[in-house]
Amino acid sequence: MLWISGDTVLYDGVRQVADRVQVDTALLHLGGVQFPVTGPVRYTMTAQEAVELCRLARPRTPGDSVLTTGRSGLSWPRQAAGRCRGSPGRRCSRTR
Repeated sequence: MLWISGDTVLYDGVRQVADRVQVDTALLHLGGVQFPVTGPVRYTMTAQEAVELCRLARPRTPGDSVLTTGRSGLSWPRQAAGRCRGSPGRRCSRTR
């Protein structure tokens, strides 16, 4: 199953989904997005939350490819923060 998180934060409902389904590939929306008008409320997961979710969901196809957007358009970051499959210290394979 392909799991697309959409804009969400990690909360108990998301953790329960990770327990109920077998995830083949997870596409997680990250960035810890906040808006000044809403204060400290976040609308997307942080990298740390994504790592926790990957440990829970244990996707069959690991990967940590990430695109970022900025004034110059899409770019690949120099380093991705993700680790996956519940193995602390093990980097996921990087695909583009």
